[in-house]
Amino acid sequence: MRARRIQHIRNTGLEASLTTHDMSIFSLISNASLVVQLVMLALLLLSLMSWWFIFSKWFSLNHARSKTDQFETSFWGGSDLNSLYQQISRDGHGVGMEKMFEAGFAEFLKLRRQAGMDLSDVMDGTRRAMKAAFQREVDRLDAHANFLATVGSISPYIGLFGTVWGIMNAFLGLSNVGQATLSQVAPGIAEALVATAIGLFAAIPAVVAYNRFAHDVDKLANRFESFMEEFSNILQRQAAK
Repeated sequence: MRARRIQHIRNTGLEASLTTHDMSIFSLISNASLVVQLVMLALLLLSLMSWWFIFSKWFSLNHARSKTDQFETSFWGGSDLNSLYQQISRDGHGVGMEKMFEAGFAEFLKLRRQAGMDLSDVMDGTRRAMKAAFQREVDRLDAHANFLATVGSISPYIGLFGTVWGIMNAFLGLSNVGQATLSQVAPGIAEALVATAIGLFAAIPAVVAYNRFAHDVDKLANRFESFMEEFSNILQRQAAK
């Protein structure tokens, strides 16, 4: 009977001590050590920056797809190449395939005006101009993708560093306590695990967005390359007449 009463006193004492700790997420962050808080702050900044790049890249890729669809409709709809070139040059806001068409057709017209130029030389210069425009457009569409990949790969490790540091401090604090209890070690471990959670929160959207954007850029790049070959054939047939 006495042993049961002692155990009841210990249990009620443990429950009372556990309830004295505020285990909300904000309390865990505010009570974490300075190193863990700095890790959380760094992860939060990385997450905010990655979301900024995610939204900006989503809008830019949607704009590039829309402009590409519009250009292909005009180009394959029987529009006169000179009129289309003048329209794009006058607009000055060409994107993707429009830039390739503008660069290739401008180089084609310039080389055709030069006396003594063979057709093969004209077409080689035209293809080089389009390839340079192609590379610039792909690089522009692929901008900041490396940042998303970096955030996705390093954020879990940064969070893990904060967790290891927090758990280490929690156990080091027990060395100054005569009798270690769950209520004494649980808050420190919980605070440390928040760093891993924030690291995953930063990494998962960045990885998903990177994979999605890489797929979209590859699809647009394939469309650009196909257009470059088809447009080169059209210009070669026109020059041979």
